[in-house]
Amino acid sequence: MAVRVGVLGATGAVGQRLIQHLEPHPDFDIAALTASDSSAGKTYRQAAKWRVDSPIPNDIGEMTVTATEPGEVPDDVDLLFSSLPSSIGAEVEPDFCEAGYVVSSNSSNSRMADDVPLVIPEINAEHLDLIEVQRDERGWDGALVKNPNCSTITFVPTLAAIAEYGLEKVHVSTLQAVSGAGYDGVSSMEIIDNAIPYIGSEEDKLETESRKLLGEFDGAELSHNEMSVSASCNRIPTIDGHLENVWVETEDELTPADAAEAMRSFPSLDLRSSPEQLIHVFGEPDRPQPRMDRTVGGGMAIAAGGLQETPFGLQYNCLAHNTIRGAAGASMLNGELLLENGYL
Repeated sequence: MAVRVGVLGATGAVGQRLIQHLEPHPDFDIAALTASDSSAGKTYRQAAKWRVDSPIPNDIGEMTVTATEPGEVPDDVDLLFSSLPSSIGAEVEPDFCEAGYVVSSNSSNSRMADDVPLVIPEINAEHLDLIEVQRDERGWDGALVKNPNCSTITFVPTLAAIAEYGLEKVHVSTLQAVSGAGYDGVSSMEIIDNAIPYIGSEEDKLETESRKLLGEFDGAELSHNEMSVSASCNRIPTIDGHLENVWVETEDELTPADAAEAMRSFPSLDLRSSPEQLIHVFGEPDRPQPRMDRTVGGGMAIAAGGLQETPFGLQYNCLAHNTIRGAAGASMLNGELLLENGYL
C-alpha cells in the first residue's frame, strides 16, 4: 500500500513542485495539504496560484486546504513534506514531530542542529540514523529530516566524488536562478539586464552545510568535515538552474581526468527518484549551461564540466535544477530513503 503523505506549505513554489512529483508517485498518496490561514477551507485550485509547467491534477485541485497545525492533519498520514518559510517551519515543524509525524523538510531552519539529519541520500544516507539520537534527546515519536540548500546540493555531490583525494580548500561562486527566490522574490526591474552579487545568508549555508554533509557519523554524534569552504553567491536572470564555479585544493594530486572519472563513476542509488547517473560530466569547455542542461536526469542529476588545472587547484563548473533536485525532488528523495530504511 502507498504511504499516506501531506504537504506543508502546499501553495508555494516548492509545494507546487512537490505536488507535481508526488501525485504520480507509486509509493506516496497525497492525503493532506496545508497552507496559511487565509487559504484554509478553500479548495487547492482556489488557494494556489499554480505556476508549474503541468496542469493541477484534478483530484488534488478539489482537495480542501487546511491550516498548518497538527490537529488539522489526519492521524493516518505517515509522512509530511515541508516547504514552509523557515520562520514558520521553526515554529510548527517540532509540533508535528511531537505529534508523531515524520517530516521531510526543505525549509532552512534546524539544518545545522546537531541531532537533525541533513541528507543527500547518495552522499550521506547513514546520517539518517541521527533520528535515533534526535528521538532520545527530544522525546518525540516523530522525526525531522532536512535536505540542504539548493546551491549546496549542486556542488557537494561533486566534492563527495573526489573526497578520496583529501579535500582541503573549496571556493565556490554561484550564479543562481530567480526561481530560487520564489515567484515574488526578485522583481523584473531588479534582475533584467542585471546581476545581483548578494543573496542574504546564502553564503553561510554553502559554507556550513557542505561540511556537515561530508562529515562522519559514529552512531552517537556527527563530526563535520575539516575542509575550509568560502562562497560568493550571485543572482542572475535565468529562470531555473543554479550554475556554480568551483575551485578545489586537495591533499593528493588531482588531475582533471582523474576528477572527471571519479565524478562519472560516483554511484547513484536504487531509490525511485534517483537518477541513473548522479553526475553527468561534459567534455565541452562551455558546458553545463542552465537552459540546456538543467533537466539532466529528469532534473535530479548534477551536471559538471569545464574541468581544468589552475594555480588554485582543480577548477570546474556544476549545475543542478534548483526547484527539482535542489528542493522538491530532494525532499521527496529523502522521503523515499525514510521509507526504505523503515522509518515509516
